[in-house]
Amino acid sequence: MNEHVLIVDDEMSIVTLLKFNLEKAGFTTDVAYDGLEAIRKADKNTYDFIILDLMLPEMDGIEVCKHLRRNHIDTPVLMLTARDEEFDKVLGLEIGADDYLTKPFSPKEVIARIKAILRRTNVTVTSNVKNIKVGELTIFPERYEAEKNNQVLSFTRKEFELLLYLATHKDKVLSRDQLLSAVWDYDFVGDTRIVDVHVSHLREKIEPNTKKPIYIKTIRGLGYKMEDPT
Repeated sequence: MNEHVLIVDDEMSIVTLLKFNLEKAGFTTDVAYDGLEAIRKADKNTYDFIILDLMLPEMDGIEVCKHLRRNHIDTPVLMLTARDEEFDKVLGLEIGADDYLTKPFSPKEVIARIKAILRRTNVTVTSNVKNIKVGELTIFPERYEAEKNNQVLSFTRKEFELLLYLATHKDKVLSRDQLLSAVWDYDFVGDTRIVDVHVSHLREKIEPNTKKPIYIKTIRGLGYKMEDPT
């Protein structure tokens, strides 16, 4: 296995627990005890996964996650929160976290979440997928980029995975629940705001007029459909 995991938490007991169990499961680990240290290490080193506490000294987990995504560090992030801390899961996922877990937790559950997220991100939405044309938009799966009118467009990992899923199912109406299951592999029963937020972000990047979208259409009461502009 030997995936490299950065553990970011200011509680020594949690760090010790996670470090011991992750290394026992075959991961290598590195540790940061505050938000600024996490950023320094993430900027300098390459990690396969980051476990990130929400409440940290110097800079909280939300700001750390925002920094990572702004700097195109797409390492999967599992956010840890105390049970009595307010945490909006949609906000967390919107700013780039892949999943979240409330304390107290079992090490087995953490490892299971990590393996599930790594399976999803490594399986590839990109393998064996050729470049895709939709109207003036060309999507390059291997580069996690798209071009429109010779201009390169950049996306967060989740934005791109959503775009790619919509494009590979062009002309099909996809429900929000389908998109959640396919792109996030997460069960947000009754809470599909995260899909709407990401669709909105995509439209800002690919649509000539976000108020009158021509690429990603809203199918009222059903979901979304990507199609060639007419």
